[in-house]
Parts: sequence; structure tokens; C-alpha cells
Amino acid sequence: MNAATATPARTADSRPRARQPVLDQVCADAVDLALAAAEDVAGIGEVGRHVGMLAEGDRVVTHLFECKERGYRGWNWAVTLTRAPRTKFVTLDETVLVAGDQSVLAPDWVPWNERLRPGDLGPGDLLPADEGDNRLVPAYTGADEERPQAYREVTRDSLPLVGYQLGLGRPRVLSREGREDAAERWHEGDFGPHSPMAQAAPARCSGCGFLTPLAGMLGQGFGVCTNEIAPSDGRVVSLDYGCGAHSEAAVVPATHPTSEPVVDEYVYDTVTFGERVVVPADEASQAAAAAVSVAVSEQVAVREPAEVAEVTEVTEVADADGVAEAAVGVESGVEAESGAESAVEAQAAGVEVEEPVDES
Repeated sequence: MNAATATPARTADSRPRARQPVLDQVCADAVDLALAAAEDVAGIGEVGRHVGMLAEGDRVVTHLFECKERGYRGWNWAVTLTRAPRTKFVTLDETVLVAGDQSVLAPDWVPWNERLRPGDLGPGDLLPADEGDNRLVPAYTGADEERPQAYREVTRDSLPLVGYQLGLGRPRVLSREGREDAAERWHEGDFGPHSPMAQAAPARCSGCGFLTPLAGMLGQGFGVCTNEIAPSDGRVVSLDYGCGAHSEAAVVPATHPTSEPVVDEYVYDTVTFGERVVVPADEASQAAAAAVSVAVSEQVAVREPAEVAEVTEVTEVADADGVAEAAVGVESGVEAESGAESAVEAQAAGVEVEEPVDES
């Protein structure tokens, strides 16, 4: 084969493209057949109007009808029709319910381990770690030793405890990716430098006496707060985080002893228990007159039996001199009583009355 007869290589533009199917008119006109097939599956009255058709292939057409069921709003009944070559007889292929553009669909499936959020794990729940988790890497377990020592039996100053702190004795330890994820999450969280509390803090946690640094590489940027008053007590905080409970934020002033209380008994306070009511002059005069009339009526009622007794005694006197003296005594008693009444009226009216002088 020479260059003149060689077949040129096909390029991306010269490759044959898939031919778009042509809408078969015979299958397209069989709308009544498609509607009957949809009602046979959905029920009479559950299929709506015809909304369109789609060419699926040569002599294969799918008709779409609205679905009236309440739980499938926006869905369509799809009825596929077909026919054999060189025949006019249309047959039913399938009837299914498909989602439309305005249909309500379930959210995309997400695996359970990706749906978990912080706080979802409760008491008694188990969260298995994936064997291919990138946050963990294998570690030295010590299973090949003659007498492996459990962590609960490790003492404070023993060498196995130091190995455990370095990651020895555990099946897996935190990988570099796991440390970076944790550091980024803590740094951008509520106890990082970008939180509102840290922005208003007078100092940073790096100089606070209540900070306990973490061990390992994460201790270079994070620690645990041990101040019970602080909002981050028992939480991992960034070294550039801060709050108002910083140990060196403010100096507490020294307290001075207070003196004994002094009681001053040489002065007194005026206490007013109520407001004084001022009565107008007209009302005061009317009230005084009413009081005088009541007092006079009472004195008259008391005096009448005494007068009767005095008159009876006068009639029993035998001589004229005794009669005259008794009469004079009665008149003087009446005048004294009338004078007392006048004095009571004058006092009620606010006029001063001079007392009579005994000239005898």
C-alpha cells in the first residue's frame, strides 16, 4: 500500500455522528391509544391532558400526560408506542410514571457516614471508623511483644506511657491530614481568632495562666481552657483566641476595711404621713354651725328634767323669801346656761370670748 492509496485517518470532526430519530407520524397520531393505556394503569380520571411527545427511535414515540394524583404533582404518565416496519398497526410498549420539570423529587442519596453532623452521636450509639479513613494511619501496637501492657495498667512515669503519648500501643493514630483538618476546624470555629469574643478580648490565650497546652504537634497552636468562668472552659482554644476572663486582663483593686457605722442621735427627721386638707371658709362655717346646733340640742335635752325638778322644789317653799330666792336661783341658772351656749357658738365661729370676772 502506497501513500496514494492509503486511507486517511479519521479526526474528531470526521467521525460519524449519531442520527437523531425521526418522529413517526403513525405512532404520533395514536394519542387515544396512549391515553387509554395510561388510564388502565392510573385509573379513570387520574390522567390529565396531553402535554407532549418524544421520538425515542425509529417508529418509537412516547406520549406524555399529566398526572392528577395529589402526591405526584408535576409528574407525567409516559406511554411508549411502536409499530413494525411497513405496517400501520400500533402496539403498546410500556406505561410508566416519570418526573417532570416542576415535580417534587427526593433529595440525592447521601451515604450515612456523610450525613452525620456534630452532636448526632448519642449515648449507646456506635460510630465505626472506616478502614480507609484518610485521617488515620497505622501505628505500632506492640502485639509482638512478649507481655503487652494495657493502657489502664500504665503508670505515670513508666516507659509505655511515654510510648502511648507518642502514638505507640494504638492500632491507628492521627495522620497529617487528620491533624490539619482538626486544626482548621478549631481555628475557624467559635474558639478561634475570628470569633466575636476574640475580637473584643483584651488579651490572647497564649499569655493566659488558665491555658493548658496540648501535647504533640497540635500543642503549637492550641490548648485547653481551664477557667470555669470563661465560656471556653474545657474546650480546645486557639492560642490567638481570647476572652474577658484572661488571667492578666485586669488587676483587681485591693480591698480596704470599712469603718464602723455612725449613728447620729442629735438630729431628727420630719416625716409627713399625709397631705393637709384645706376646707374653704363657707364649708367651714356651715360645719361649725351644724356642730353648735347638735351640742345645744344635747344640752337642752339634758337640762329639761333639771328645770322641772327645780320648779317643783320652789312650789314647796313655805315663805315668800324662800320663793324669791328660788326664783332668783332659777333665773341665774338659765342665764348661765344661755351664756355657756353663746360661748360655744362663739368658739365654733372662731371668735374669742372673754371670761366674766367674779367681782365678789
